[in-house]
Amino acid sequence: MEVSSSAPDELAAVIGARVRDARTRRSLTLDQLAASAGVSRRMLVNVEQGSANPSVATLLRLAQALGLGLPELVEPPRAGDVAVSPAGSAPVLWRGDAGGTASLLASATTPDVLELWIWTMHPGETRDSDAHPTGARELVHVIAGTLELIVDGDRHRLGAGDAASFPGDRPHGYRPADDEPVTFVLTVFEPAP
Repeated sequence: MEVSSSAPDELAAVIGARVRDARTRRSLTLDQLAASAGVSRRMLVNVEQGSANPSVATLLRLAQALGLGLPELVEPPRAGDVAVSPAGSAPVLWRGDAGGTASLLASATTPDVLELWIWTMHPGETRDSDAHPTGARELVHVIAGTLELIVDGDRHRLGAGDAASFPGDRPHGYRPADDEPVTFVLTVFEPAP
């Protein structure tokens, strides 16, 4: 499951430049950032060169190690106080094996991080997430289909129109609960470190 968009090479180059810039501003070596993020040095070099399509998990590890929110690595630069994301312009940051996608629709960094996602998952696809930083919260609203939400080992079934709030600082995951696709909106809040 890799970062993808209508121009994946362009997005990979933007992400690479932002990671490299943030690393050098913090006076970190490649080895230091790789160790802090828990990724290989080779992966980090490939990300910085724009030749890798890192997974969402890798991007989250790098962002956290750099003290950034994920949107600071992947979203286009903002001009002014209002950031409009035209339909179809959101970067696809997860792509499932059966064609599912997750796109980061909008975000705010204030210095807390707030993200708005749209997910579509097909039968057989799953997304398991490590715990986010302490104090993180997530909100989910199912648009169509049925979602199985797993938080810290507990399973919850949410149908179309259902919503849930849960601690994002615990291991959690999402998957279609039935043999049909599920579409849901997800909001992630991470307090500033």
